[in-house]
Amino acid sequence: MPSTSSNGTLRISLPLQFQSDIFQELRVCVCPVRLTPRLTTTQTEDELVILARGLGLLQIVTNLLHSYDAAGNSLVIIVGADDRENEWIGEALAEHCAVSRSPLARGLKIINTEKATVPMRERMYQDGGILSITSQILVVDLLSKLLDPEAVTGLVVLHAERVIATALEAFIVRIYRQFNKTGFLKAFTDSPEPFTSGFAPLANTLRNLFLRKPSLWPRFHETVKDSVEGPRKADVIEFDIPMTQSMSDIQNAILTCVEVSISELKKANTGLEMDDWTLDSALHRNFDVIIRRQLDPVWHRVSWRTKQIANDLTVLRSILHSLLSYDCVSLIKYLDTILAAHSPPPGSTRQNQSPWLFLDDANTIFQAAKGRVYSGKVAETGILPSDALPETLRPVLEEQPKWKVLSEILDEIEQDVYFNPVIRDDSNGVVLVMCNDQRTCKQIRGYLQTRHNVLSEESGNDLSDTSPIIGDKKKDEASASFMLHHKLRDYLLWKGSFAKVSAQLFDENNNALNGSNDTSVSSQLRSKGPANKRRRIRGGASGLSSRNTNGSVATDDKAAHVARLLSNIQTSDKELQKDADVVTDSLDLSSEDYFELYEMSDIVVVHPYDGDMDEHILEELRPRYIVMYEPDAAFIRRVEVYRSSHTNRSVRAYFMYYGGSVEEQRYLSAVRREKDAFTRLIREKGSMALTLNDAGVTDPQEAFLRTVNTRIAGGGRLAATAAPPTVVVDVREFRSALPSLLHGRSMVVIPCQLTVGDYVLSPEICVERKSVRDLIQSFKNGRLFNQAETMLQHYKYGMLLIEFDHNKSFTLDPFADLSSTTAASTLKIPDSDSRDLQSKLVLLTLAFPRLKVIWSSSPYQTAEIYEELKKNQEEPNPLRAVQIGLSEDDGDPNDRTFNQAPQDMLRCVPGVTTKAMQRLVLETRNVQDVANMEVKELDDMIGGEAARQITRFFERSVFDA
Repeated sequence: MPSTSSNGTLRISLPLQFQSDIFQELRVCVCPVRLTPRLTTTQTEDELVILARGLGLLQIVTNLLHSYDAAGNSLVIIVGADDRENEWIGEALAEHCAVSRSPLARGLKIINTEKATVPMRERMYQDGGILSITSQILVVDLLSKLLDPEAVTGLVVLHAERVIATALEAFIVRIYRQFNKTGFLKAFTDSPEPFTSGFAPLANTLRNLFLRKPSLWPRFHETVKDSVEGPRKADVIEFDIPMTQSMSDIQNAILTCVEVSISELKKANTGLEMDDWTLDSALHRNFDVIIRRQLDPVWHRVSWRTKQIANDLTVLRSILHSLLSYDCVSLIKYLDTILAAHSPPPGSTRQNQSPWLFLDDANTIFQAAKGRVYSGKVAETGILPSDALPETLRPVLEEQPKWKVLSEILDEIEQDVYFNPVIRDDSNGVVLVMCNDQRTCKQIRGYLQTRHNVLSEESGNDLSDTSPIIGDKKKDEASASFMLHHKLRDYLLWKGSFAKVSAQLFDENNNALNGSNDTSVSSQLRSKGPANKRRRIRGGASGLSSRNTNGSVATDDKAAHVARLLSNIQTSDKELQKDADVVTDSLDLSSEDYFELYEMSDIVVVHPYDGDMDEHILEELRPRYIVMYEPDAAFIRRVEVYRSSHTNRSVRAYFMYYGGSVEEQRYLSAVRREKDAFTRLIREKGSMALTLNDAGVTDPQEAFLRTVNTRIAGGGRLAATAAPPTVVVDVREFRSALPSLLHGRSMVVIPCQLTVGDYVLSPEICVERKSVRDLIQSFKNGRLFNQAETMLQHYKYGMLLIEFDHNKSFTLDPFADLSSTTAASTLKIPDSDSRDLQSKLVLLTLAFPRLKVIWSSSPYQTAEIYEELKKNQEEPNPLRAVQIGLSEDDGDPNDRTFNQAPQDMLRCVPGVTTKAMQRLVLETRNVQDVANMEVKELDDMIGGEAARQITRFFERSVFDA
């Protein structure tokens, strides 16, 4: 093995050749380095590892960390790990310690909350080991020297694709490399797609990480290919399942609506980059996010129609996903909710409907979706039947094609286990079914539990009789009719009360488009349909969808229609009796009669895809049969790695997908995009110049010249300081990128727990930084007025810096919304929130005349503003900045800000001018003293005329007219 401990050879668990190659590449020894008298290590070559998704990245990382943990006398810090990855790494390191029996290994220590006090963190840093620390805590400890960067053996950075120039991780690496030139730095990622955007993305990431060498390991790498495609590869059976005709019609109609929406967006926004606005790109998960990001800078100027279409793309993509994952009843329920959210209520004169609802393909979507649930017409008699559905109206309840194939696969597995001899290996007989999300898991569980419950023929159209057949040949035929009949009954009960909230859904959708809420209403409804809702219906007698008078899609289910179905889908006496029997089970006997352990071969586990956690599922369950209900390229590779890593385990995988569907196209597109990303990375690596990093000024003469201030305008003098500029920053501000940018401008950033202000630039300058959202919240709760008062009380120059993103639209009064979306073209009055915000800004400047308001378009511009403000200013005292606000300090009376409420009262008194106000505030204690003064006393302070006006005001009777 490449690394050894004091007690012998280090044991690692990397069975595949490409995993061992990566480990050896990361642990190659260059030269021994002594960090401190207690900490020693060997210097290794730093690099960025980019691995294809699903090839066991965390397994390689945990083995690398164990090699340092077992050696002892080291302090290795993990940066960028989330809670679940910390749990994974902690369990893996504990398992490695138990297997290798390394006496120096101590496992993983996690610092991820504020509960870890400063003495506790300092003691953990001194003890060493493997520490996983959140970025915000780590950067504060490095700047405050609680953690000496020179004592760190190395950094392990996860999710390197997120490390941009303004990220906290890049800030941490810069501080680490500025003071530690010998410690190692390893960065890892399994997401190559982010490296395909922008100019030289790989070189930029290496520069941010202070690395020079990238290591690329795609799936088509020769070593990876030989490792997972050897003689021990898994047995994979592929199922190309055709969709039903109704599903194909709905899919084609949705794609047509998406294509029309994209073309409308292109017509309305000709000045944007629209090369990627294609139907193929619309299948990607983040397509609507990309469009919204491009529209963000001009969002306040685009028309309402453009906003509606951008929101419609998200809705249409969600319908496309629901078509393949939802059952037919859940789909029509979701469509009813969408229609209510995007259509005005009956009787409304507003015409703010989604453009795609006016297309003929939208009518096809609703007609085909209803045709999958029920068919027929409702008679106009208005008489409700008592026991059965009329012959003209019957449920269809079309099943998902995958259900039948899944049932056949499980039957085949059962027969294979029964007829074939038991294979003597380390695998269990567990059947693992994997799907995309928890909702699909619940649907599959419901189907598997009721697939042999078939409705009796005597019930006919009576949906209340849902008792299963016993001893019939149909018992062996899998069917979802029992489950779908229950869903249909629940759907009709839900639809009966849906009209109560349809108008509210439409109003919420309009509010989201007008900017009061950025989250789409339809996307909120996607996760969970609103309970007990029904849309008010008007129209003809047909059970399918029709058109409104304005041409949009409308549903025309009459009350008689719903009533006829509801009257026959109520819970039957048989079901109630069956439920009662279940409740009254007696448990008086021994528990062994009611509880027993299942055999592993009898267990079917249904689980959603969960990223790297899927490797835990495979290792713990050791399944012999794996059914991929929905395609996932990363999980397929995990199965390949799992089978190739265990010679004594047999695996048979069933791969299911809808042929000719967007599900297949999305899977193939994901594989193609990853391959193209690695191809571009390989090409960029071949032509990339050597990356040189400047982690800090090392030449003393150059460091001195950088501190020279040559600005002599306005009477300034040529001056030089021995220390670089210093800024005291509140620790809560490290959530933003500004401290990192200040540090990049050769400023010393000192983190402190400030009571007054966010940034202290000098003994006289204090800045309170607010984003636009924080500004609005501070006005609502009144916090900003208190902050301005205390800031001006202790500092001569108090400043409010309002920072907005130049890449996003920003205006206090959106002038684009002044144009009405109705045909009347009347002007829209600005809403109360925008008027209220403007008036509060004016009141703030009137209440605090000395407060300076600065507007900044980005953190970069804010850093430039701070640099200009600090010129010809003394450096702040961090201890003094922390003490301000904690104790009373009078200071110079001319610089103090007194209680504002009495001042506001005096301003309303006749004769009190601005100059008179200053004298009264400085020479009197309160308003009572002013009211009790005689004319002569006031005359000496503010003059005779003003004194007489004030005296007459306070002596005037309240009963005088």
